[in-house]
Amino acid sequence: GEDVKKPFTPEKAKEIVMSLQQPAVFCNMVGDWPALHWNVKHLSALLDGKTIQFRLGLKTMDLVPQFETMCSYVEATLEEFLAWSCGQPSPLSGPFSCYEYSKYWAYADYKYIARIFEDKPEIFQDIKWSDFGFPGRSGKESTLWIGSEGANTPCHLDSYGCNLVLQVQGRKRWHLFPPGDTSFLYPTRIPYEESSIFSKVNVANPDLKHFPEFRNTTPHVVALSPGQVLLVPRHWWHYVESIDPITVSINSWIELDADHEARVEEAITRMLVCAIKSAENPSDGDLWLNPTEVEATSHDINLQYLNEAVSAYFRCPEATVLEQTHPSSMAAEPRTSISCKRRKRDRGCEPEDCRSPAHELDFSTLKAEKLQKIPFGPHLVQVLPQSQETSSMGAAEVESDHKDLLHENGAGHSGKLHCTRKQLVTSSDYEMPAHQMDADSSPVASQTGLSTNDVLDCLVNPRVISLVAQLLLERRRA
Repeated sequence: GEDVKKPFTPEKAKEIVMSLQQPAVFCNMVGDWPALHWNVKHLSALLDGKTIQFRLGLKTMDLVPQFETMCSYVEATLEEFLAWSCGQPSPLSGPFSCYEYSKYWAYADYKYIARIFEDKPEIFQDIKWSDFGFPGRSGKESTLWIGSEGANTPCHLDSYGCNLVLQVQGRKRWHLFPPGDTSFLYPTRIPYEESSIFSKVNVANPDLKHFPEFRNTTPHVVALSPGQVLLVPRHWWHYVESIDPITVSINSWIELDADHEARVEEAITRMLVCAIKSAENPSDGDLWLNPTEVEATSHDINLQYLNEAVSAYFRCPEATVLEQTHPSSMAAEPRTSISCKRRKRDRGCEPEDCRSPAHELDFSTLKAEKLQKIPFGPHLVQVLPQSQETSSMGAAEVESDHKDLLHENGAGHSGKLHCTRKQLVTSSDYEMPAHQMDADSSPVASQTGLSTNDVLDCLVNPRVISLVAQLLLERRRA
């Protein structure tokens, strides 16, 4: 019925979403949402034989993340996906029949509901984000994710907004890391995608020899079940995996005032990545652009993006106040961001009004006071750091793994190259045997020759870009 009492009013839910700086799970908030019935059977009836693109990856555990550039892609119907996911080899599984179910997972990720159901706009109302205090928001501003067991997204942070995720079918395990863990997660912009910063670490199977700092992270792990809604606060890293044979979830990114600055940072990053990767001699295997990015844009276009982002920033006066009022914990932190996730070229996706919610102007003390008022309990469950985590399924084994890993000490560090009062070490000063130059993968090469990507990782590191953005904005202000 319409009058089911929810544990939080829309106003209270919105206050929690906009002020909470740690992940939490809302329970008993969506019992009356028709979208709760959007299992794969229901969705296949709605889609009525329409095909969607699935991304396929290998289930085998690797030490490197399985980026989207390394995946296979098939166009298939949900019926074919359903037939395949039963694990029974069958002619009914169509394009999936080339991929053995025991070896592969499949993921229809990031499907804009407005696009795949453009001919059925009435179903947008099945999703009622108005219950969380966002009155205009429905399925039209939401994204659908359908996966088989093992389906996953590499660990990354979203440059823009915060994220509300509704679990509909099956369970997914989320590994979350706070913004302060950024440097321990070895951020990279390759593969390049406008709104995501990826981690080089496969957090489910970390390579501690190459990424020793990963041991300093504070993972927060939670298994999300149907009917629960997870809040992923701004700039929290996350790795997500499906732990049941079929999973369905729906999410929506909530725009924040801080996105204006993030848009400037993303525009600077885009300009640098495109300029440097375009200047490099392309090699066959260099898939630096994520499949979600249509093309490498020209320098002129990127400069135009940057100027638009800077202008938008100054059209929102509150954004300039934010600089002084960031809570101290964030001050040292990169504040990277971007516009509506993966909707770069759809214009008109900025929020129309730039009025700052009161919480953005709170000083850290006020924020701390407000945090005391967060009504944690059976209806709002904190996602705790793993060491304290007991209830979450599988967290215990993950925790002991994490501890065992602390004993492997990867102490191999490469010798430094000393040069006195010379601007550049030229090839004549430092001959490298040709065989060490070829294979990027050979251990010798990785310790000696720096690649374009090594330079890029440093140049577009979130801390560097944050500083460049502040200097550029000061220059425009002057």
